[in-house]
Amino acid sequence: MSVTQQQVLEALTRVKSPDGVVLTDANVLSAVTVNDGKVFFSINVDAAEARAWERIRAETEAAVRGIPGVTAAMVALTAERTPGAAASAPSQRHSHGVQPVSAHRPPQSPVSPMSKQSEIPGIAAVIAVASGKGGVGKSTTALNLALGLRDLGLRVGLLDADIYGPSVPRLTGIHEKPQLNEARKMIPIQRFGLAIMSIGFLVEEETAMIWRGPMVMSAITQMLRDVAWGTLDILVVDMPPGTGDAQLTLAQNVPLRGAVIISTPQDLSLIDARRGLAMFKKVNVPVLGIVENMSYFQCPQCGTRSDIFGHGGARLEAERLGVPFLGEIPLHMSIRATSDSGTPVVDSEPDGPHAAIYRAIGAKVQEQLQGVIAAA
Repeated sequence: MSVTQQQVLEALTRVKSPDGVVLTDANVLSAVTVNDGKVFFSINVDAAEARAWERIRAETEAAVRGIPGVTAAMVALTAERTPGAAASAPSQRHSHGVQPVSAHRPPQSPVSPMSKQSEIPGIAAVIAVASGKGGVGKSTTALNLALGLRDLGLRVGLLDADIYGPSVPRLTGIHEKPQLNEARKMIPIQRFGLAIMSIGFLVEEETAMIWRGPMVMSAITQMLRDVAWGTLDILVVDMPPGTGDAQLTLAQNVPLRGAVIISTPQDLSLIDARRGLAMFKKVNVPVLGIVENMSYFQCPQCGTRSDIFGHGGARLEAERLGVPFLGEIPLHMSIRATSDSGTPVVDSEPDGPHAAIYRAIGAKVQEQLQGVIAAA
């Protein structure tokens, strides 16, 4: 039974705003997207009203999930402060009987965004795999790193948080949709001994992922909190490239135990890697190290080695910045081919040289997280 946009809108007429206005008449809904039983839209409100609307967002999502034929629903609450709202706030508060701050009473310090952090139950450590720019093989590295950690005896999950261009469905060959448990949380797909979740499981591969900043924050929070991850030693999060809302949301939402920065050897990639490293340091996330991907090319016929993008730049950068250098990954046909076919090289060629490289990188990451995992 196919779900229509009209069915979704009819279900939303049963939900009311905090002011008692029927949701479809409240002028807060974005366009509703319905795709093969999966429903997506956002509720756009002013930042000052966001707390009151969170309950409405949950009711809205429940109403949509109750429509026959709906297999998944994601409703993002986007809260943006309207122009002039900050300037008018004191007079508005005073008009409701709240006295302005006394001249003899110093104003309270602003609440740190990091105060919103809370552990994800059952997960000992969350780490981010990030890059300053796209095209450096970050997602392939994240998946094979997760598999390398699995081979070290750890219970590992993989969250594809690259909501602009999710690659994990293609890299893992997963085409099924996640189911919901009794608590209405999404159950991650089990593949290769990993618990895997991606926004790409909920949309078609060719769908354009167009997200406004607040929608990014809401979506990533839901992918962290509304998934039944179970008990994990490490959750590896494949981040979007760059230094934006997604990275800050993750750092503010959960206490990240570290970040792995992926770069290629050439200067252009290293410049962007520095930005990513600096951002994580600014939000007090430890940098577990730098990986040099596509480090060199070795001809499969003659064995000749070519440093196509230069070589050793990431190692030198790690030494200069005083962070660990985790290893070099070559540019090789088998890594590319197994990634494209959904059979990652660590799993499909476990005794090969490339699997050994990823496991060695995983061992260095595990060593830095040993105390956290043991304590959990």
